Parts: sequence; structure tokens; C-alpha cells
Amino acid sequence: MSAELKSSQYPAIYAEIADTLPGQSVAWLQALRADAMQQFATHGFPSLRDEEWRYTNVAAIEKKLFAPVSRTEVGAVELAGLQEQLLENAWAIVLVDGHFSAALSNIEGLPVGTVVMDMATAIEQQADVLQSYFSQAVQDTEHGFVAFNNAWFSDGVFIHVPANEVLAKPIQIIHVVTQADYMANTRHIIALGTSAQATVVETFVGCDDSYCSASVTEIFVGKNADLTLYKVQMEGEKAYHFGGTYVKQARDSRFQHHNFAFGGLLARSDIHTDLGSAAECDLNGLCLGVKRQHIDNHTRIHHLQPHASSRELYKSVLDQRARAVFQGRVLVAEQAQKTDSDMHNRNLLLSADAEVDTKPQLEIYADDVKCAHGVTVGQLDEKSIFYLQSRCVDEVSARNMLTFAFANEMVDKIKLKSLHDLVLQQLLVRFPQAGIQQDWL
Repeated sequence: MSAELKSSQYPAIYAEIADTLPGQSVAWLQALRADAMQQFATHGFPSLRDEEWRYTNVAAIEKKLFAPVSRTEVGAVELAGLQEQLLENAWAIVLVDGHFSAALSNIEGLPVGTVVMDMATAIEQQADVLQSYFSQAVQDTEHGFVAFNNAWFSDGVFIHVPANEVLAKPIQIIHVVTQADYMANTRHIIALGTSAQATVVETFVGCDDSYCSASVTEIFVGKNADLTLYKVQMEGEKAYHFGGTYVKQARDSRFQHHNFAFGGLLARSDIHTDLGSAAECDLNGLCLGVKRQHIDNHTRIHHLQPHASSRELYKSVLDQRARAVFQGRVLVAEQAQKTDSDMHNRNLLLSADAEVDTKPQLEIYADDVKCAHGVTVGQLDEKSIFYLQSRCVDEVSARNMLTFAFANEMVDKIKLKSLHDLVLQQLLVRFPQAGIQQDWL
């Protein structure tokens, strides 16, 4: 069976299982799903012919036919195994194979007025509220994965923090995939009212078999509100991952995103944000690739109004035959005068076969702005290695120390201690070079 034939089976399968997806009594959601499925049936997954996918070939995904997981087929997850992923002093909502698990989640004690619930329940209880958010930050015409997610999503999380509420604890969303050759499609809405503050952590883990994990999040940061979002992608070695985060920032809002991409055979993350007047955006990312991993990070910051600022720093460490892609794009609209933007991408290659494709872009239509970008791709500095050797450090340890210091700069940006420790542990477990010593930390 050809790859094209397998990919073309999704619309037929969708027709068979559509009645089992959440929102069958909600007319607007049914229409949205049907339109998205038609969009996907027409255009399919992105291809190398699409400019923003020219470095990431998803043909391997099209060669497979991932089955949807029904709620009755959800795999078992032992709480003991999940314990190491849970953050201390945090609310947790767990999605197993794309479905909410009440038994594994803990969302007790939320402030009055704050809503944290699974998407399937939210659709039943707050369909009118959700309608004002769905597909407002992203359209299913963005690319095939968004349309695919719109049509197939089985569950997700709805978070609403009312105006002036400051959450004392972070909210952690944990995605767990337990079954081979299945897909987990989730959809999230996060909305902060005026002057609200919150921290959200997304964690992705899965089994050792091949599977597909797709998640789309739409975020609305209200006027003068502040949201920090961490994403820790630790999918299995044979996993395919797509994660899209699409943000709309109101006037004077602040949005910080920290993206750690460690797992998956082929992984792609999109982070797009639209900035209102005097809004602030801070994007940070670390990609760690080994073996034949392919990890793609795609960012787009759109300055729509004056006096907004954005800062972006993405790093990658690549060993063996790993490949990373970074496409960062900053757009400044004509009326977005006094924009202040700075974007950097730094890449460290540890082997001759590792590869990175980096493409930072500035697209500026205003004339009174301060924008800059920079890219570095290289190996470890031999002068620095020699310096450490002159201080009685052997060459292997010197290389390890410099590599670790390069990557750890991004980990040190994490303000939550329990998350910092979890990410640091993952960094050490997956570090390309063995021999990191605890007394360096």
C-alpha cells in the first residue's frame, strides 16, 4: 500500500468515528470539524513544497496510519510511574492517550472563578464560551496538522483565569501515550483576563513504540496579564510529535515561553504570537538531538501595534546524525512603530554528521524600530578546551563541561525549582556526551 493511499484513508475513517468525538450536539463545533476534515482531505499533511516545511519531511508520518484512541481503549498508567513527572506544589491534569484521566489528575482547591477542566466536559458545559475562542488564534488553513487536529481532537484542557486573579501554583498538563500505532490528538484553550497571572507547564511523554502525538493550544493573554508557559517534550524514541501554540496578546500583556525539545524521532513545534500595543514576548528554546532525531522549531512573532518588545533565544546541541531546524520570523506591521525585537539562534554540532538548518527572518514595514537577529553554527572552541586542559582538566571532561554549560544556560532560565530539577535530570539522561559530574551543577 502506498504512502499516498494510507494518508487518504483518514477522511473515510473520520466519517466512521466522528459521532464518538466530543461536541456532537454543538452545531458550531460540528461545522468546524467538518470544515477542517475537508481542508485536510484537500491538502493533506504539509510537504517539502511548502516554504515553511521545506526542511522537515513528514513523509514518514504519511506512510503510517495511526488509529484514533477511543475513551474505552485508553491504556493504563500507574500513578507510581507518573510520579516522577509530577511537579511539586502544582495542579495537575493528566491526558492518557488523548483523553482526560480524573483518577490521575489533581485540580482541587482552585480559586473561585478559575476554570480548569477537560475539554470534553467544557464543550458540554461551556460551549458558548468556547465558541468565542476556538480558531480565533489559529486557522485550520495554517497547515495540515492544524486542520487534522481540529477534526480529530479527542479531548484537551480549558483554562480560564478571571481578571485580577494571580494563581499561586502552576498548572501542569501531562500528556501520556501508552499504545503503539495510535494517535493522541488534544486541543487546549488558555485564556487570562485583565491583569491575571498564571504559569502553565506542558509535559509530553510516551511509550517506546511508534505513535503520533498532536496538540494545538490557543492562548489569549488579556490586557496587562502575564502568562509563563513551559513545554517539555520527552516523547519516546520512535514517536512523531506536532505541537502548535498560537497566542494573542492584548495591550501591555506579557508572555514567556520556554520550549525544551528532547524526545521523538521527528518532532515539530510551532510558536506564533501576535503582540498588541506595548506587549512583551520572550521565547526561549533548547533542542537536544542524538542518533537520527529530527527536531524542528518554528517561531513567528507578529508585532501588530506600537511600543511592543520581543526577545528570542533558541539553542540546539546535536550529535551523531541528528538534525535540527530553526525557522524564526519577526514581522513588524506598518503601524507598529517603536518596536524593539531581538532574535538569536545558536547551534553546537558535536559530530561531522550532525546538521542544522537555520533561517531567521525579519520582515519590517515600520520605519522607527530596533530589530536585530543573529545565528551561530559551530563546534566547541578549541582555545577554550586548551585553556581548561592547562588547568589540569582532561580533554574529554573539558569538552563535556563546555557542552553542558552551553545547554544549561537555557535550563537556568526556569524559575520553578521542581521543573528546573526535572528538566536538568532529563538533560543529563539524554546528554550526547557521558561523564557529566554532579559537582559541576
